[in-house]
Amino acid sequence: MPKIKTHSGAKKRFSVTKSGKIKLSSMNRRHDIKGCKSPKRKRQLRKAGYADATNAPTLKRLIPYK
Repeated sequence: MPKIKTHSGAKKRFSVTKSGKIKLSSMNRRHDIKGCKSPKRKRQLRKAGYADATNAPTLKRLIPYK
């Protein structure tokens, strides 16, 4: 069997935990982090999220060796 190429965009955005979940950083965190967002919202955006179980098999296909 030939090796599967890792999707270069996905390897920068997702990682796999030991239990097999797909970990990702929160979106909407890039711009205006000082200005218009409330402190509560900025604090909640610091936490990492996990991909939904319905999307996990597709994402695991994109990052097979991580």
